[in-house]
Amino acid sequence: MPGAAERGSDLSEQIEAFVARLRGGGERPRSEDTARQTLSLLRKIVGHGRWSRAGELMDLIRTEGQRMTAAQPSETTVGNMVRRVLKIIREEYGRLHGRSEESDQQESLHKLLTSGGLSEDFSTHYPPLRANVIEAINELLIELEGTTDNIAMQALEHIHSNEVIMTIGYSRTVEAFLKEAARKRKFQVIVAECAPFCQGHEMAVRLSKENIETTVMSDAAIFAVMSRVNKVIIGTKTILANGALIAVSGTHTLALAAKHHSTPLIVCAPMFKLSPQVGDPHPDLAQLQISLKHPPLPPVLITQCIGYKDVDYLLETDITLLFVIYIFSVQRLSVLTEEFPNEEDSFHKFVSPQEVLPFTEGEILAKINVHCPVFDYVPPELITLFISNIGGNAPSYIYRLMSELYHPDDYEL
Repeated sequence: MPGAAERGSDLSEQIEAFVARLRGGGERPRSEDTARQTLSLLRKIVGHGRWSRAGELMDLIRTEGQRMTAAQPSETTVGNMVRRVLKIIREEYGRLHGRSEESDQQESLHKLLTSGGLSEDFSTHYPPLRANVIEAINELLIELEGTTDNIAMQALEHIHSNEVIMTIGYSRTVEAFLKEAARKRKFQVIVAECAPFCQGHEMAVRLSKENIETTVMSDAAIFAVMSRVNKVIIGTKTILANGALIAVSGTHTLALAAKHHSTPLIVCAPMFKLSPQVGDPHPDLAQLQISLKHPPLPPVLITQCIGYKDVDYLLETDITLLFVIYIFSVQRLSVLTEEFPNEEDSFHKFVSPQEVLPFTEGEILAKINVHCPVFDYVPPELITLFISNIGGNAPSYIYRLMSELYHPDDYEL
């Protein structure tokens, strides 16, 4: 079977290349593109992999999925697509096994709890299973292509004339959402620049090209401006099982300011960003042990840089410093340090601090450690509404969506 061996080798090379791209870092691809690439690889595994029963296929998918997710734990979209395919395999096997679709649904919390004791061995061989699973994956790929458009179509229901909308950084989904609303409504957008990478500048340029009145502001001005804002509309990297977010650094500050001023916070995110992970990965400020003894000078924690220039004062100070330049994030730090080694790796992602503190500052760099986190944790109580490709939902409804998208046995790959 030289043909089968050659296809298997080619598939392995494609998986290795995908894992290498995930592990390599660099410019972060769109989550939608990552989801589509993951599904394409999983479809090839289904089509060319060596398996004859559903149980063997699920083990194969799970093994490859673990390898992909381990390459970049912060890219939760990969694991989400693996879980969706595992759910597809279970459903297609159930149909071939004679189980009705109605009996397979978990329509209430009672059924969700009582179904835990039921299990299948997936050992029966069904020749049509391969073709059925591939067809279902193709349908899922088609669904992915229209997610952004489906979210944007709901814009007129939430944005009204003469409103002031605030967002942070750059999100393609939020961009499409605002552009769709601008076709029939006139409103103003305030974009927080999302320092130190200033992705908000790109968002402002794109919106202004569509004749949307757009203002860029420093992250430090979020709280001061929030009283004028009617709605906050943001994107996110991941939606957690408890309705919380993993979003760009600075989003938690924005959410706290919106909560203080009772401003609705709307999150635009497709369903493939919904992850079964749960938990608050960020320590409270009170948990940090701040010593005022000197020497030695401990690591300085920097979450964002909003223009602090007084380097001489920092060098001459006689006390231990907890240097959190992102001044509004006083309740939670968007960093994970050596004091908290047991938190999940999926919430850790740091990049070069070159934008925060250039390497030309040699004198200060010899005395401090700089951490530049990419993501913030935003708790569900700060979120008003999720707008996805299937409609709008409150954070408390996320548990139900979880049961529709993933099987409980697949939460942990």
